[in-house]
Amino acid sequence: FGRLQPNADTRQKQLVAWCSLVLTYCRHHKIYTLDVMEAQESPIFNNKKIERKLPTDAVQIIFEELRKKGNLEWIDKNKSRCLIMWRRPEEWGKLIYQWVSKNGMTNSVFTLYELSNGDDTVKEEFHGLEEWMLLKSLQALQLEQKAEIMALNDSKGVKFF
Repeated sequence: FGRLQPNADTRQKQLVAWCSLVLTYCRHHKIYTLDVMEAQESPIFNNKKIERKLPTDAVQIIFEELRKKGNLEWIDKNKSRCLIMWRRPEEWGKLIYQWVSKNGMTNSVFTLYELSNGDDTVKEEFHGLEEWMLLKSLQALQLEQKAEIMALNDSKGVKFF
């Protein structure tokens, strides 16, 4: 806790550690959206027992570092809310595709709901994945020509190749 170090090497190590902590915390609690004000009061940046809290400017620097690494995307211009990606879309896509391949379901069509909330995926890490993240993951697979996102009635679906 306290401040970010002025020494560049020490500061970089500190940023790496903070980024890792934020991503681990969000992964553990399955958090996909962060409100900056709430995050500053959360156990990540605020240790109420010892009354130590990371200053706002330091929290902003950590969030900016996460953005540069592709783990964070701002929802609004004021940078008050963000999408947090403890796994990047490509990584989720890889996990989903491994599951599809392992279960011999290439050339199958799924609704997004079936993938993230279906009975078949209950034991998979991507079960419960929020739709925005699922879509980004499938778009990554689409770029690799392993999947095609399609419209199904009033929802979206995906076909795997």
